[in-house]
Amino acid sequence: MRLIRNYYLMSGLVFIVWMLFFDSNNLMNQLHNQADLQELLQQKAFYQDEISRNKTLVDELTDPNDRRALEKYGREKYLMKKEREEIFLIIPEKN
Repeated sequence: MRLIRNYYLMSGLVFIVWMLFFDSNNLMNQLHNQADLQELLQQKAFYQDEISRNKTLVDELTDPNDRRALEKYGREKYLMKKEREEIFLIIPEKN
């Protein structure tokens, strides 16, 4: 009974309940925001890796001394061929 009449304890409990459930930055929103942040950080790492991989590919393909790399890329990615040349694609079957 004495704890119920304690003004500081009651106001503290009301404040804690308000902050946990009713505030715009409540506990559920904080957990949701933390999960979103982790997902965005993973996406950032993925895209930074892709950017670095693409930069090295562009550097290889734009090298004026290495014509073979450009030819190899065209053959592998776009199935380009020279005259009087045949290309055979071997596609594995999916089980």
